Amino acid sequence: MSIEDLEKIKEVIPDQSPPYQSPVVPVELDLDSEIQFHCHKNISCFNACCKNIDITLTPYDIVRLKRRLNMTSSQWVNQFTVPFPMDAHEMPGLKLITKPGSSACVFLTEQGCSVYEDRPVACRYYALGSMGVRKQGDSKVEDIYFVVKEDHCKGHDEPRKLTVREYLEEQGIFEYDENNRHWRDIVLKKRSSGPTIGKPTSRSLQLFDMCSYDIDNFRAFFNSEGFDQVFDLSEQEKKSLSDDENKLFQFSCRFLKQVLFGELSIPVKSDAREKRLAEREKHAKAGDRMNPRTVID
Repeated sequence: MSIEDLEKIKEVIPDQSPPYQSPVVPVELDLDSEIQFHCHKNISCFNACCKNIDITLTPYDIVRLKRRLNMTSSQWVNQFTVPFPMDAHEMPGLKLITKPGSSACVFLTEQGCSVYEDRPVACRYYALGSMGVRKQGDSKVEDIYFVVKEDHCKGHDEPRKLTVREYLEEQGIFEYDENNRHWRDIVLKKRSSGPTIGKPTSRSLQLFDMCSYDIDNFRAFFNSEGFDQVFDLSEQEKKSLSDDENKLFQFSCRFLKQVLFGELSIPVKSDAREKRLAEREKHAKAGDRMNPRTVID
């Protein structure tokens, strides 16, 4: 379930009225709450949920799927996604494409999901939904859960009960949530801050797109001369991050927080501002366009 879907759910739950019937069961669950659900290959509705998808992808979804298909991030994104604006400021989001002329998932086969072991986190959650909630005056984001019941899904009638925690463990969700957590917090903070943050610059949006969905391009940026002119990291630390894609993505989230919100967690060299200004002047004289991979606000 996508972030934008969750925002819609927040609006739907308090005031449901005929003829619309939300598939969300308006009962807040925690990790120890018990649910009844079981999806398996012998169930009559097998693959039904994959035939009508609207899946918003997270960064870790893309990392896992591009590895599986032995592609670069940009190759995978270009082939398997469509862009959409996540908010009024057009923060870039990506949705999984469907088969031509159909609403079915591009990875669906007669035997089921062809990328099941690396399927997106939205697929893993179904038929649960989750929402990150930040209480007023609290910086911590709290996770809440709820059941999603759609008419086609017969998994709710299966005689199996388990806790939310057990279901999340079974579906391998904790790994995805942990890797996506800092990115999700960035998106939530941007939305909750509203006009106090203001509209991001086009360069900031480009950086958000690269940091979120193109880890290979971010690695090239991370190892570039322009990055080294600004940020003060040891060679050992840079190598450790560059060699571990998961760690590098977490670092990219720190970088985004520094660019978007001024959260200075990455040390900056004392002469960085002078070098940036000199670089801008050089580009201006040459008539070059500013490149977000080499010039950092």
